[in-house]
Amino acid sequence: MADKRIEHDALGDVEVPAHRLWGAQTERSLENFRIGRARYVWGRDVVRGFGVLKKACALANQALGQLPEEKARLIVAAAQEVIDGKWDDEFPLVVFQTGSGTQSNMNANEVISNRAIQMAGGVVGSKKPINPNDDVNHSQSSNDTFPTVMHIAAVEVAAGRLLPVVEQLAEIFKAKSLAYGDVVMTGRTHLQDATPVTLGQVISGWHAQLEQAAALINSSLEGLYELAIGGTAVGTGLNAHPNFGATTAAFVAEETGYPFVSAPNKFAALSAHDALVAASGALRVLAGAAMKIANDVRWYASGPRTGIGELLIPENEPGSSIMPGKINPTQCEALTMVAVQVFGNDHAVAFGGSQGNFQLNVFKPVMLSNYLDSAHILADALDSFRIHCAEGIEPALGKIEENLASNLMLVTALNPHIGYSKSAEIALKAHREGLTLREAALASGALTEAQFDEWVDAKAMTAPLVV
Repeated sequence: MADKRIEHDALGDVEVPAHRLWGAQTERSLENFRIGRARYVWGRDVVRGFGVLKKACALANQALGQLPEEKARLIVAAAQEVIDGKWDDEFPLVVFQTGSGTQSNMNANEVISNRAIQMAGGVVGSKKPINPNDDVNHSQSSNDTFPTVMHIAAVEVAAGRLLPVVEQLAEIFKAKSLAYGDVVMTGRTHLQDATPVTLGQVISGWHAQLEQAAALINSSLEGLYELAIGGTAVGTGLNAHPNFGATTAAFVAEETGYPFVSAPNKFAALSAHDALVAASGALRVLAGAAMKIANDVRWYASGPRTGIGELLIPENEPGSSIMPGKINPTQCEALTMVAVQVFGNDHAVAFGGSQGNFQLNVFKPVMLSNYLDSAHILADALDSFRIHCAEGIEPALGKIEENLASNLMLVTALNPHIGYSKSAEIALKAHREGLTLREAALASGALTEAQFDEWVDAKAMTAPLVV
């Protein structure tokens, strides 16, 4: 038994690996929830979130006279090590557990308790001088701690990881929109030729989409700044000091640098997670923008000989195991696949958010897992797309000029001079008889050669009419 120790919980004795800091309830969860263990174990974001919360709770309990200074000091020291990532391996539990996240909350309580006991020179598993329930979890319930960790982790990943990546890609597109402002190309609507645009205008649209998505994500964080802590089991605040929620939120804000506050209504904070649903929706909007941008890029770069071929993108790797020399738009494909995954994740978050019953929503872990997955894979994919594709985008000027010269929708410039019907007649004659627009226009007798040259100016058509 040297490799085991006996820990005790409300259901009895449990054998725990002697070298581990977790306790009985964590061990029970490991045995009872063998679901996707290789893929769905909590990562750094959630573990850090628990460390931040437990440290803040200890400081709040001390400040409010609910916990002796020495106990608070030990809990804070142990929680700080969790924040710093020293004990990540001691958090082995999977997402698919109890819907309130109770096992993960107790995992944090047990690890911090046993580490604090070590620091005090005590015996791991003795619960002395720090008890996981009575001390580390003082004034708390899993029902208000886990949703608090949900918000802490979601804010830190979205604001600290994802948004900077979005801004970096947006800046690339901003610079390219300015650089290529004079490159006139064929516009396209309904996948058909349309009036001209500049490449700078096209890219400015991508830039604007990213900026708008970033603004929406930023706005969605407002709801996530409200923390459930202080609601305890059902939202009434039972067994917690009246100021515990607000005091803890203030310590969380100080620790993270984000403006967390106590949620004004704890009943909603425990039983509904509308803020996370909205935040996931904002990620879906970003994924939709990424899908549009990536598809535009790969279509513009299609070919290289028989497609549109108006953009050149980096050649990163061979594209075929049978066709020599083939190069594919792989970064675009990866980004669009990530977008599809985010759409699916958002559905899971939305459905989970709809499943609150009475005073508790019991889909918390799966909602958090899907949100964090979306935020991380979007950050990874957008960063990869920036580095391996967007930074290297260049116009294929020859192809752009060739396509523009054959664009029959330049005829639109004739509308103010000869009318829509006559202009349509010219465009259709050119298309059906294989003529250039100029040839068809002159053959119609509706205008002279000089008038055609004056009125059909592709560059002028990219700006509003000056009157």
